[in-house]
Amino acid sequence: MQTFIAFITAFVITYLSVPFFRKMALSLNIVDIPNYKKIHTIPTPLLGGLAIYLGVLGALFFFADGFRNLAPIFICASIILYMGTYDDIKGLSARLRLFIQILLALILILNDIRITFLPHNLWGNIGEILVTVIWIVGVTNAYNYLDGLDGLATGSAIINFLCFFIILYNTNQYALGLAIAIIIGSCLGFLPYNFLHKTRMFLGDAGSTFIGFCLACIAIQGDWAGDNIVKLFIPILILGVPIFDMIFTTIMRIKEQKIKNIIEWLKYGGKDHFHHYLVDLGLSQKGAVLFIYYITFSLGLSAIMVSNDTAVEGLMTILQSSIIFGVIGVLIVLGKKHHNKCDVFCDCENK
Repeated sequence: MQTFIAFITAFVITYLSVPFFRKMALSLNIVDIPNYKKIHTIPTPLLGGLAIYLGVLGALFFFADGFRNLAPIFICASIILYMGTYDDIKGLSARLRLFIQILLALILILNDIRITFLPHNLWGNIGEILVTVIWIVGVTNAYNYLDGLDGLATGSAIINFLCFFIILYNTNQYALGLAIAIIIGSCLGFLPYNFLHKTRMFLGDAGSTFIGFCLACIAIQGDWAGDNIVKLFIPILILGVPIFDMIFTTIMRIKEQKIKNIIEWLKYGGKDHFHHYLVDLGLSQKGAVLFIYYITFSLGLSAIMVSNDTAVEGLMTILQSSIIFGVIGVLIVLGKKHHNKCDVFCDCENK
């Protein structure tokens, strides 16, 4: 019952606060201006992430007793949100954003929030620290990149959090489950405004990085399976779509010589993500969003089912998912080549 009340509290606070933050964004001209790198065609207010944050903060105020162990995560996530808000308003350099993200990841590691799977020696500790930093920074930015269509990042996050919640509920991890219920409620409170055109509002970098950071940290904090290898596979499955988008997009950008280092990777923006390719292949924007929801939910179900399996079964599930994403990647590349050939042919015909 407490979990349901916390969920409803977060939902109501966010839902009622979105119009306020929308008016604030419009009055202060904090809007996302359309350009050739973006799909939307009219200036759209940002600061949606602040409404989600307020919902989380408000619900945590009433249910704070169970969150002492999660305080480092929430404090660092708050810093991520404040940094993203400043970036939405005035802009921040990619170097500074990367530095702060790495610093926050290291702070969490000092609070014993890290991935553990290597032998307990010097090299094992260094390896775990490195993997944890890459995971937190990678997932945080991957969710920022996923925020490219109306409802995509928020809706996908709700599915991700829900899959984590089911595993936590089945394994009696109620404190972390309560935190996830609050975040789900906040995201659901924002989602209608992300879809409706007359009152549409964007998450902004603040909202997308806040959600991504929370997902990355919850994936580390939860005890997902009895087998240590399966425990690593479950977050990878649940967050398979943003991970695939980040890896596939990075490979394509390197191949096409669009980026040369991690700073250029952070700064580069373009319509070359998974969801953009789906639209190029003929899906409507809502169709692309629903397709990614479907893939996300499918991967989440696989993660829930594999949580009681052995390492071999977990490995087979990861391999199966990799094959599916490999097929999707091949189809995207072929579709892109076909699209480019059609453009060349049309140009020749026009001449």
